[in-house]
Amino acid sequence: MKRRHFLLLSAGLLAGCQPGRSASSHFAMTLGGAYSAALSENGRLGLIGSIEHGASLWDLRQAERLFDWNHQANQITEVTHAGFSPDGDFAVTATPIELALWQTSNGQGLSFWRAPSEILDLAVSTAGNFALLGLASHEAVLFDVKNGGIRRTLAHPARVRSVALSRDNRLAVTGCDDYQARIWNLQTGEMIANQGFDNLVNCVAISPDSNSLFCSATLAQARILRSRDAETLHALSGQERFIKRRLSFLCARFSNDNQQLLTGTASGSVLLWDVSSGALLKQWQLTQQKSYGPVSTSVYDVAFASEGDYLAIGSNGLLNRFS
Repeated sequence: MKRRHFLLLSAGLLAGCQPGRSASSHFAMTLGGAYSAALSENGRLGLIGSIEHGASLWDLRQAERLFDWNHQANQITEVTHAGFSPDGDFAVTATPIELALWQTSNGQGLSFWRAPSEILDLAVSTAGNFALLGLASHEAVLFDVKNGGIRRTLAHPARVRSVALSRDNRLAVTGCDDYQARIWNLQTGEMIANQGFDNLVNCVAISPDSNSLFCSATLAQARILRSRDAETLHALSGQERFIKRRLSFLCARFSNDNQQLLTGTASGSVLLWDVSSGALLKQWQLTQQKSYGPVSTSVYDVAFASEGDYLAIGSNGLLNRFS
């Protein structure tokens, strides 16, 4: 799901967020770090954009690499963005200027397209028919990744840094560099509602029932919103009365029953929240590749595993399993 990030955080900015528990198990999907990574909805598949060997698809239960995916033969593609369709049958890999559609069952490449502008984020629709692209050209577009072409354009006043699609493809959420999160009706292209933040809105997510949203800004507020009117249901961070938790959330996913929210931060924390109350239930910390030298690891994506565990993949290429 998540893409290449270069965020420099000081320890002081993270005051109020204590280190969490470590992973119950982990394995390396790449040894040299990653530009991007994504996890399937059911936590069975993982996709990593490795710095060393391009993209690859993994069976996470067997810790087995299934396919290597590069956009051109005999070349390593720097895959900076990746995502799965909700059913896990399709995946999209992207560089800033191009994108490709893949079938996960056999590894076959189905289509390859030039991007309409620099890609900053993407979300893949059900059945892999479309990809919602957040672009540097001040717009989000619903791109037909099977046949080519733009089906819907959502104009913004600044760069669109984060995007999310509902499972029925009717609703979209975008995070913009004008500090606004916007909710869109994709059938009409009209904006339903919006809410302002104190910084760039760099992470958005939609619950499976489309009723709840997660939106967060860099080192600022993180909120659960009501989708029909962008009303704040719960403030998760950035609005504390005394000592504010200055977190940068990079990824988020709601559970299939819409009751829980799993989030990952730029500092390597994985946090589990109760959607109905906004309470923090559990907190973990990503495993480091090495105990010396630079050890900062960002969380690229999170997922609820079918076995009842929780998954997170970091910028260091390690897949972490938590319980």
